[in-house]
Amino acid sequence: MKNMETLKNENMNLSDKIYIFDTTLRDGEQTPGVALTVDEKIQIATKLNNLGVDKIEVGFPASSNAEVESAREIKSMDLDSTLVGLARSLTSDIDAVLDADLEYIHTFIGTSPLHRDYKLQMSKEKIVETAVSAVEYAKDHGLTVEFSAEDATRTERDFLFDVFNNVVDAGVDFLDIPDTVGVLTPVVTRELITDIKNNFKTPISVHFHNDFGLATANTLTAIECGANQAHVTVNGLGERTGNCSLEELVITLKVAYGIDLGLDTTRLYSLSNLVGRFTGVKMPVNKPIVGANAFAHESGIHVHGILNNSSTYEPISPEMVGHSRRIVLGKHTGANALKSKLKDYHIDLDDKQFCKVFDEIKSLGDSGKCVTDDDLIAIAITELSSARETPIVLKGLGLSSGGGVSPTATVKLEIDGVEKEAASTGVGPVDAALNAIRLLIQDTMDIELEEYNLEAITGGTDALAEVFVISSDPDGNKSTGRSTNQDIVMASILAVLDSINKLLLIKRTKIN
Repeated sequence: MKNMETLKNENMNLSDKIYIFDTTLRDGEQTPGVALTVDEKIQIATKLNNLGVDKIEVGFPASSNAEVESAREIKSMDLDSTLVGLARSLTSDIDAVLDADLEYIHTFIGTSPLHRDYKLQMSKEKIVETAVSAVEYAKDHGLTVEFSAEDATRTERDFLFDVFNNVVDAGVDFLDIPDTVGVLTPVVTRELITDIKNNFKTPISVHFHNDFGLATANTLTAIECGANQAHVTVNGLGERTGNCSLEELVITLKVAYGIDLGLDTTRLYSLSNLVGRFTGVKMPVNKPIVGANAFAHESGIHVHGILNNSSTYEPISPEMVGHSRRIVLGKHTGANALKSKLKDYHIDLDDKQFCKVFDEIKSLGDSGKCVTDDDLIAIAITELSSARETPIVLKGLGLSSGGGVSPTATVKLEIDGVEKEAASTGVGPVDAALNAIRLLIQDTMDIELEEYNLEAITGGTDALAEVFVISSDPDGNKSTGRSTNQDIVMASILAVLDSINKLLLIKRTKIN
């Protein structure tokens, strides 16, 4: 938050050390439709390690042999991040974590009435006994143990504390509070975490889901109240609507709270893109921090401010997260934005040319089109290469086809101030229109179309068509013509007329 005080204040019970526990490879992979290969997991783990996260939950070893093998391969890379394996409170699950050669286990059991009665069908006493046995077994085998009371936020407070007291006595290293179905609000989070911190000395971890869109807000509140560790995923992936977003949490802590976790935040954007490609889950353009529009500006007022001082409309610089700023062209574009774009591409226009390009951009924006940089370049180059004088001007165009009849074009031109109209057929609408133009200019000059090139500048059905032509006359003079338009026929006609006007000016110059 540039030139502003941070939110951190003396009333917060901030931990001396805040750990980032990334569970993209475990909970993130539980996103519906997502399945990562071993190689993909290795690449993501490497990037998370290079980013500097403290812990990486590499998977759920008991779920498959492939999970064990991928955990082993990641472990063999000797990363700096601590690697974690998930396990139910079962001896067999814990053995699978040991078999994966991991040294940190995240074990869990459901504690809420819903989980006790409908999923586990266990009494409170049996829940406590199972949880304690799992912690003791894992500790006896040399593992660092984090215990999660699944659905903790819908568990009776006295029973939750009873479970925690027993696993603490069994030697647990971290107590995790999962908001399994994302029902917390910041106010309730503050009360819950404060109560737990007041009753337990064991480090507290939080694992909050995003069902109500509050995972990051709740995690920040928990940290304010003394939580020592936050579970996160890249891009906020995870079951249903996902988990607390890694990039949102890290940047908010760094910028708004002034808490530098020692992570290389310039790697966040590339990490987000990699995970997006591997999972097939594309981020919304308005996703905070890493979305395509996170640092994009179109409004003329905003762009003017950004060009003078980026802090006017950006809370952080895009470089902080490895992103880049985009000036988007469209219906809200101002002159300053367009001038900045043209300068970036070293395109110099005089005032008249600039006004024409500006009007074209506005017109395209009003039609609902988002004008890309490639569109702008094509429009500007078209204006630069257009004839300075236009003795021949298009005044009207009509097209008809179908019913087994060859396409017909009716073209109206103004030639040296006199309007003329002609109709002609052709093998297609473009050919028909060009044949009509030849009829109209036959008394003025004769031309031969030597080259015709059509290209769609960008993808999509609303792409601008760019037409480039070379025409010649009987005297051997040649000229180029160029036009951009969303209508291919119109782009073709305007390009040919541009070429004809240049030939006509050449001819008249030689005569004079």
